[in-house]
Amino acid sequence: MKNVMKISMLILFLLLGLAACGAPNNQTSQTDITASIPTSIPTSAGTKIDATPITSQKLATSTMDAGAIIEAFGAHRNLPMVQGSGIVKKVLKDDTKGSKHQKILLKVSDNITILIAHNIDLAPRVADVKAGDAVAYKGEYIYTPKGGTVHWTHKDPRNHHEAGYLKHNGNTYE
Repeated sequence: MKNVMKISMLILFLLLGLAACGAPNNQTSQTDITASIPTSIPTSAGTKIDATPITSQKLATSTMDAGAIIEAFGAHRNLPMVQGSGIVKKVLKDDTKGSKHQKILLKVSDNITILIAHNIDLAPRVADVKAGDAVAYKGEYIYTPKGGTVHWTHKDPRNHHEAGYLKHNGNTYE
């Protein structure tokens, strides 16, 4: 659990550091970097979703880390590979059409929940996962109006795609 939090914090700091790369003279303060992260996301219905990033203080009490997903969700775009963590909201029934997928709804920020579609034909099923559990992920993010889907949470048997994973209770599923 501590490793998941350390990884989440490292990812957050790396993302904040990348945001500073375009600043003049590379002299951007932490406040300036944080100010560039969107705090609300307009929806097609004209309402806004609160997307306030989770601060270090909040990370100490939870393991949600939306990282790049907040920005991608607001821009309605996909990302080739994302890493982060969240809290299991619900474990859904497996998708058994075609390749079998374990489906997990994961809350990654105060108002963004993603669907994890974990291919259990290529990777082991995440054991004993339940609502309230912390799960770390690495995979491909596909935008949807409901929050998005993360898939490719496993190794590619043909080595054509970057490998992903899920981590739960000290175990890695890839």
